Amino acid sequence: MTSPTPTPATEPSGLSAWLREALRSRLIWPVLALVVLLAINVVKSPGFLSIRIQDGHLFGSLIDILRNGAPIVLVALGMTLVIATRGIDLSVGAVVAISGAFALSIVGDAPDPNDLGVVLFAVAASLVFALVLGSWNGFLVSVLGIQPIIATLILMTAGRGIAMLITEGQILTVSSAPYKVIGGGYWFAFPASIIIATALFILVAILTRKTALGMLIESVGINPEASRLAGVSSRVIIWTVYTFSAVCAAIAGLMISSNVTAADANSAGLWIEMDAILAVVLGGTSLAGGRYSLTGTLVGAFVIQTLTTTVYSVGIAPEITLVFKALVVIAVCLLQSPRIHGAAGRRRTKPPASVASTPAANTPGASGAVQSGTASVGAASSTTQAKATI
Repeated sequence: MTSPTPTPATEPSGLSAWLREALRSRLIWPVLALVVLLAINVVKSPGFLSIRIQDGHLFGSLIDILRNGAPIVLVALGMTLVIATRGIDLSVGAVVAISGAFALSIVGDAPDPNDLGVVLFAVAASLVFALVLGSWNGFLVSVLGIQPIIATLILMTAGRGIAMLITEGQILTVSSAPYKVIGGGYWFAFPASIIIATALFILVAILTRKTALGMLIESVGINPEASRLAGVSSRVIIWTVYTFSAVCAAIAGLMISSNVTAADANSAGLWIEMDAILAVVLGGTSLAGGRYSLTGTLVGAFVIQTLTTTVYSVGIAPEITLVFKALVVIAVCLLQSPRIHGAAGRRRTKPPASVASTPAANTPGASGAVQSGTASVGAASSTTQAKATI
């Protein structure tokens, strides 16, 4: 008897296999969201993607997005490492306000605000102050064992008050050309804020991906107890990432205050912690800790900034801007959800085809073979029943 030859399954083409793998990546949806937002702006303003050179400097809507998104990139960069250790830092907005207010107060009290030495001292003093604030957060979380959301909520609440004390409840306005360069100046035809954010991003990428530091951070986020038993000092790792997060927020605060040459303790860095957390989540980093993606964070930060630009360019009312932003973020997060991917995969999976009867079964030889097999089965059944009876 000849058995039917099974039909070989069709192998997916190279393009379809690549497309399937791309859709499985959590980074593809933020990238597509960024492309869609840019396309909306191009439809609204055909010259949106154009970049021009004026007085040796680059100008254009894309340059504005990169420059205005630099503070979010910096804050999200520090937030990524904090979240990778199963933590959260809600105090970055307050640190942004404190660093800008502290630096401008030093520059404003100087005899000559345009003195480069004074500006450098103000920047260094703000960064040292941020180191102290970040160390405080790290101490509460790693040494005292306070939950990160509670530990950083303390500084989030008190930080605005500290900034108000520094500015004495006023909006500080200082005219300083060297300080203006940090957030509104240019280096080598590019905005200085973009260069600063790019340099820090590259430095963090090298330190966390070319050394064991990134693996240690992920191990602490996956299982702190197992990491401790393996000899990893989780307390030092956690303390370090919270300190680094505060430093990133301080640099962002210097950029923001420099761009407007003013320090407002109430509005500086307001809700930037939420934008940073959204950027990290959009980039594919899980809030449960463990593996993280710096590239995803970078894409997520520019999605947030491009979304803000799109809201204003399209003409959406300012009072519903946050609602519109939340809807877009929810849509992207749903597309990244593993359950959504699993449901889509089950829907695409076809049930196996039923086995059809073969023509050989209708031939006389096959009929005899079937009858012979049936008789054998009957004999075996009778033998089994007899043994059971005995």
